[in-house]
Amino acid sequence: MSNVLPSFEGDVVLREQPLVLDGGAQLPSATLHYAVYGDPARLPVVLVCHALSGSARAAEWWPHLYAPGGPLQPFASVCFNILGSCYGSTGPTSLDSRTGTAYGPAFPPVTIADIVRAQASALESLGIGKLHAVVGASIGGMQALQWAIDFPARVERCIAIGAAPLGAMGLAFSHLQRQAIRLDPEWQGGRYRRQPATGLALARSIAMCTYKSAPLYDERHGRRPNGQEDPYRSLDDRFDVAGYLDHQGEKIVARFDANSYLVISKAMDTFDPTRGYASEEAAFSRIEAQCTLVGISSDWLFPAADVWSVAHRIRGAGAPCEYAEIETAHGHDGFLADAHLLEPILRQALEPAPTRVAAAAHSTSKELRDGTVG
Repeated sequence: MSNVLPSFEGDVVLREQPLVLDGGAQLPSATLHYAVYGDPARLPVVLVCHALSGSARAAEWWPHLYAPGGPLQPFASVCFNILGSCYGSTGPTSLDSRTGTAYGPAFPPVTIADIVRAQASALESLGIGKLHAVVGASIGGMQALQWAIDFPARVERCIAIGAAPLGAMGLAFSHLQRQAIRLDPEWQGGRYRRQPATGLALARSIAMCTYKSAPLYDERHGRRPNGQEDPYRSLDDRFDVAGYLDHQGEKIVARFDANSYLVISKAMDTFDPTRGYASEEAAFSRIEAQCTLVGISSDWLFPAADVWSVAHRIRGAGAPCEYAEIETAHGHDGFLADAHLLEPILRQALEPAPTRVAAAAHSTSKELRDGTVG
């Protein structure tokens, strides 16, 4: 965890009341919790967007990038806890003024576009207009792309890491995670008095299988027993990888809300940055920002080829877009576990004058050519 603390942390109430969502539902009012690093009045502002279970305290989950000399350190950065989360922003744990009780399972679905519109409104309230960049990975990268399309005049650079619309296999695993939560006896239709711990832990364990790569699991865990357990003698004894997954499940139960997990995972499922526009080309051609899309070599949840394909189609629509790729065995989690590999890419993408993303040590930069990766 980083020892870099926010220069300010607080809440902003959105001016839109009610807040109308893409699905037609309305929130009587909405608040976003946010953290600021640096001085937005003096420095260019970078909006940093967190992943599924992240919080507004970006330096806690991306410490390497905020360290002295890190690529985000020269800028003022703002990070909002997203709509639907449980770390201070309006979500299922928040009070619904219409009923006097927590939203719980009545909290409506939100889309990435909803999340971005809420952030745009919050930034206006904070007096922040044009952004030097929007940076994010996973669902954070989805937000960065949506920003570039929906608010082209407000974004100078878009850096989206490990992000693309989910394929069928990703949607399948996401569905299983939500089902694991709903099938927990403690779920109680989402009106639980205590966390459906078994279901939420299992959901996170399933997710961890999608966040890492098979070679990494073989290297780290192989077929070793978990501690002193003997899986050959007892049905309850585990292999080392099972112990790891169970531990990850226990950690999420202690810090996250099950209803929020459902809302945010569904927002990832429904991400389609071109939805609502006449065509994909019409959506991508709106982009004015210098885009950098970053693939992760061993990511099978958001395959590097899918990220490259989005970058290629953006460029085909006439918008400025580069593609880079980091080489890591960590799978989708590479943007956290090997964050140092992102440093040269981010540093160059954030430069005042847009430049092409060059190959760096332990990372690969690939040209966008006519339908091929060169």
